[in-house]
Parts: sequence; C-alpha cells; structure tokens
Amino acid sequence: MATSTATLPRRSAGARARRGIAPYLYLVPAFFVMAIITFYPLAFQVWMSFHDFGQINFRVRNPVPAEFVGLDNYVRIATSQLQIPNFEFIRLVLFNLWWAFSNVVVHVVIGVFVAVLLNTKGLRFRGFYRAVFILPVVIPPIIVATVWRNMFDPNAGAVNLGLQGIGGFFGISPEHPAFNLDWLRQPNDPISWIPLPLAFFAMITANSWLGWPLNSVVATGALQSIPGELYEAAEMDGANSWQKFKAVTLPFLRPAMLPYAIYGFVITFNLFFLPYFMTQGEPFGRTEILVTQAYRLAAERRLFGVAAAFSVYLFFLLLVVTLITNRMAKATKSYAD
Repeated sequence: MATSTATLPRRSAGARARRGIAPYLYLVPAFFVMAIITFYPLAFQVWMSFHDFGQINFRVRNPVPAEFVGLDNYVRIATSQLQIPNFEFIRLVLFNLWWAFSNVVVHVVIGVFVAVLLNTKGLRFRGFYRAVFILPVVIPPIIVATVWRNMFDPNAGAVNLGLQGIGGFFGISPEHPAFNLDWLRQPNDPISWIPLPLAFFAMITANSWLGWPLNSVVATGALQSIPGELYEAAEMDGANSWQKFKAVTLPFLRPAMLPYAIYGFVITFNLFFLPYFMTQGEPFGRTEILVTQAYRLAAERRLFGVAAAFSVYLFFLLLVVTLITNRMAKATKSYAD
C-alpha cells in the first residue's frame, strides 16, 4: 500500500492554486451585481456628503462639478444650522430613539401575552385566531397609514365618534372637548410632564396594531418548543402560574424574543410610512424621525449633499445602538451558554 501511494502523481502548485480559487470565481457575478446596486451607491453617498451637491450636479450634459465643503454638512446638521423649519437635530435623535424603544416594548408585551393566551390547552378555534391576528402584516403600509389618519380625523374620525358614543352612554355632551381632539395636530402636550404630543400616542396606537402580530408569531414558535415535562415538574414543586411563567416560559422565550426585539427596534427606527403619511411630522415637526427628515432634505428641498451626510449620521447612530443593545441583552448568545 505504501508503494502504490508513493507512486501517485502529486498535484502541482498551480493546480492547487486553481482549485483554491475556483469557489471564489462562482461568487464573482454576485459581487459584481452587489457592487453596482449596493457598494457604489453607498460610496457615492459618502462622497456626496462632503460636497455641496444639488440637483444641478446630476446633469448628464454639461454637468456642474460639486463644490467640496469637507465636514461642513455634518457640522450644520449637528449644530441644527440648516435653514429649514422646526429642525433640531438632538430633539430629532432623542424622539427617534424613544419612538423605537417604546414601540418595541409595547409590541413584545402584547405579542407574548397573546401568544401565551392562545397557547392555553383546550382553547377552541386556536388556529383561526392565529390566522386572523396576522392580517395587519399583509396590508400595504400606505393603506395602514391612510386608514389610521382618517380614524384620527377630528371631525369625522372613528376614534372621536367612538368617544362621543361612550360619553353619550354616560350622559356627557358630544361637544365635550375630550371627545373632539385634534389627534394629529394638537400642539399642546396631553400630559404636562411628558414632552410628547398627542400625535405620538396616535402613532404608537397605529403601529402597535401593526407590530405585535409578528412578535406573537415568534413567541408562539418559542412556546411550542418548551417541553411539557418542565411544566409538570414545576407543578410537582408547587409552582403557581406566575412562577411557572417566570421559571420555565421566560427562559425559553428569551433566545427567540431578544434578537427579534432588536430587529423590531431597527425596523421601527426606520419606519417611514407612519410619520410621513399619517402625521406629516406634525405638530411642528415633533413627530418627524430621522429617515423622514432625510427624505425631505433630498426629495423636497433638493439638498442632496446634506441628505447624504444626514444618512451617514443615521447609519452610525443605528449601528452604535444595535451593538450596545446586542451586548447588553446578549441577544446572540446561545441558550446553552
């Protein structure tokens, strides 16, 4: 056997190199496509952020070279020196962070509650309920924003009409100010010690209706993976329902829900359609978020260089928040660890 092995021809260095390169050659078409549709636009955007780039600089014939301004776009954004109404960069960042965080908390709490409720043994029509609550996810976003905007209309919206009906049941006049709220444009804060407009609560109501079903789906999958023997052992130890939920259910929900909560934070942080189509940033730009402001800079004001710098800020802010959240929550840590 040793003699026959020794007589086998050895592969040349060139053949081994070609064999090592061959797998990467299959990736070349994908890298080429990604370079055109992803990498080049990103690099061009970063280049734009250092220039005074306007609509005239996009001309194909006789293009006007963009003026290099260095970090001026970044400084003007950070110091809120853009000549646009109601622009305060720090307020915008803080509101965007609170908007994403508060939505994720509401979505996870409602999603887990509904998943645990529908996971109850002996519940009839369980499959029907699970099919119904996923319906909001399949509705186009612009329809969701339009319907909820009309529901919060101060004159003919379903919310005010419903409040008037409840008030009438208790003998309160429909003309009462509490039943005729301008939900999306009222400038005064409903709670004096919380600096959030009424439109924020309208938005979070609409987005909660839209966002909790997917959280419930993820929680349902995690619940169905819990061995029934653990609940039986907890019952033998005398644990009540809350103790079983805390000791058995939550540890199995954590590996599934925390990564999805971070994903939900990123999605909500960049949720464009509700602030843009539902509230239009009212009142006075207080429900504007970073992504809608960047869109307005580019699409409405044609400040493409400033919008590019704004998007770079948005990218690094979201990157830092995601890394911090991932580290604190240990979302990528396996259950076995």
